[in-house]
Parts: sequence; structure tokens; C-alpha cells
Amino acid sequence: MNNVIGLIAGSLRKESFSKKIARALVSMAPPGFEFTIVSIEDLPIYNQDFDDHNNVPESYVKFRQVIKSLNGVIFITPEHNRSVPAALKNAIDVASRPAGKNVWDGKPGAVFSSSPGNLSAFGANHHLRQSLVFLNIPAMQQPEVYLPHIDKVWDENGSLKDEDIKDFLQKAVDAYIEWFKKNS
Repeated sequence: MNNVIGLIAGSLRKESFSKKIARALVSMAPPGFEFTIVSIEDLPIYNQDFDDHNNVPESYVKFRQVIKSLNGVIFITPEHNRSVPAALKNAIDVASRPAGKNVWDGKPGAVFSSSPGNLSAFGANHHLRQSLVFLNIPAMQQPEVYLPHIDKVWDENGSLKDEDIKDFLQKAVDAYIEWFKKNS
């Protein structure tokens, strides 16, 4: 039976670099592991009233079930205003609520961040890590995965063409698998 690792791209944009990274990672899963892309696109903004008044959107129910079924998770995030994109933060909130029903709990995680600029979404990476501490998601520390100039590493079909980035991502995946084995 495979360990299923969720890949969560923190951007909603159709051609987002985070989604492209997630697609590139799927084929990097080693034997005994399956990487699956988990969509966050259909989640309304979290409102506690949904849980308090037993009016939970079906998209929340499905998303919470998917997250609960995962063995681990890799967050792939861009940066919006030096922080985590609202859609990603919303997904984190949806699966951590209601209080006492955090389905992220204990799942070994990692954060991969990227941007077209030099800073590689450093702010988003570290803001996300703050939330992961509270959610009890042990996050891989090394290697740190910051991908600068992510707009320049794709071919015209959206496939990863930069061999250095591909090699680095494979090393990061390999490190995550070791991290997962120690922390699951």
C-alpha cells in the first residue's frame, strides 16, 4: 500500500507556477509513495457559522476527507504581499476547523516556495511555517526549498525544462521522503 502525499498549490491561477511545480513533482514520487494534487479552488472563505449551524459546504466536507486520508503533505506556495496567498490560508483554516477536528494533525509536511523574483517567496514560506507549528504539522527543515526566477524554467508546454531546478526538486523530494519516514 502506497503512502499518499498531498501536493497543495497555493495559487488559484490556471497557469500558476505552483501548479506547474506540483505537476512536475508527481512523477518524482519514489516506489511506495503516491503524490496527488489536492485542489483548493472550490473552497468558500472559511466561516465558523458553517460549522456552528451545521451548514457545512459540501466542498469543505470533501476537502476535509481528502486531507484526513493523506499520509503527508507538501505545500507549494507563491507569495502575495510578503505572505501566504489567501486561498492557501483559507484551505489551511477549512481543514483545521472546527476546533478539535484538525485533520492536518501530525502529518509530516514540507514547504516549497517560488517567485519570479530573487526572494523566492521567503516571506510566504516562513509565514506558512508559523501556521504549520500550530497545526502540529512537523515541517521539513532541510533542504529549504526556495525557487527564484520560476517564470524562466518552463518550456512552451508548461513542462520543467531547467535541469538544475529538476535535480534540486528531486533532491528535495528525496529529503522529504526521508523526513516522512522519520516523522510518520
